[in-house]
Amino acid sequence: MSSQGSTEVEKKKIVSMRLNNNDRNAIQAIASRLFVREAELYRFAVNNLLNRMHHLHDLDCTGSDLLPLFIEFREELNQNLGLKKLQLFKVINNGNAHPDKFVSMTDIELLLLPQHQVRQRLLQTKAALIYKQNDINAWLKSYFVAKYGLVKVIEEEDVEITEGEIEV
Repeated sequence: MSSQGSTEVEKKKIVSMRLNNNDRNAIQAIASRLFVREAELYRFAVNNLLNRMHHLHDLDCTGSDLLPLFIEFREELNQNLGLKKLQLFKVINNGNAHPDKFVSMTDIELLLLPQHQVRQRLLQTKAALIYKQNDINAWLKSYFVAKYGLVKVIEEEDVEITEGEIEV
């Protein structure tokens, strides 16, 4: 590789972002406590986020392959990005998801609803009632694991799917 080729790869870009005072103060305090520069903490945060969301970078990962990611980040994505159901539908199904991996709009809506509405919806969904749990996120995850065959989620996180009492 030529010296020009290596400098092309190593170039970094400056990125600007706006933070509220509370977030900036928290970052400064954490950086100070860790004895690192703020910039190092920002890079760590970006790298951590990119690693956790790597499935979105893989264009072959569509449909139900993306459900574990959106289950994990459900509340954060809703709070911070304000995704709409059509946006999320396009992201998940990518317009051409394999029929075996296609995620229905009603299930995508579950990812965007607040906790209390997710509970109400799951109570109204017969297929979800057999996986009922007190923890709404665990219940939602169990329902998706069963409906879409998300075996990887079970293996990675030891999600327990058992038939529970049906309370209506």
